[in-house]
Amino acid sequence: MFSGSREGTRPEYAAVAGALGRELTARGIELVYGGGSVGLMGALADAVMQGGGRVIGVIPGPLASRELAHSGITELRVVGSMHERKSVMAELADGFIALPGGLGTLEELLEVLTWAQLGIHRKPVGVLNQANYYDGLLRLLTHAVSEGFIHPEHFNLLAFANTPAELLDLFAGWRPPTARRVWLEPTET
Repeated sequence: MFSGSREGTRPEYAAVAGALGRELTARGIELVYGGGSVGLMGALADAVMQGGGRVIGVIPGPLASRELAHSGITELRVVGSMHERKSVMAELADGFIALPGGLGTLEELLEVLTWAQLGIHRKPVGVLNQANYYDGLLRLLTHAVSEGFIHPEHFNLLAFANTPAELLDLFAGWRPPTARRVWLEPTET
């Protein structure tokens, strides 16, 4: 799970973090996230813990030492760097969801989406588009497809949903695409 270390300006963002936590718990899905106690990260972890779910947080030592680590979760793994954090989270996760967030959230989302494009993993990737937060990303990716920089097959690697239930249902029915290197195939002239 990727999400903001801040709550944002709209109450809907924290509300969807809580709703996602409750939906994960209801479905028996374990949360793997960035280990923080603040912002949407903290709201999500708190909701899962309150529902009796299991939460694994992965946080770099420098962030943990700033008292940002969540002390009330099932398991907290302190790692040496942001790169190690992303690697551990990717190894533990069965899929990737982005809630609203800032630069870190966008970077993590786009990295795992790129990994899916390259065949590094075959796991679902999606965003919770609460309050149309990710509409701009959808427009950008659509533009990149129309300009020939993203193959339509790769565009379809990212699921967009407005509710936690809708996104988790998409994940439940998700099947990895057949592995092809479409970016290396010659284009028709």
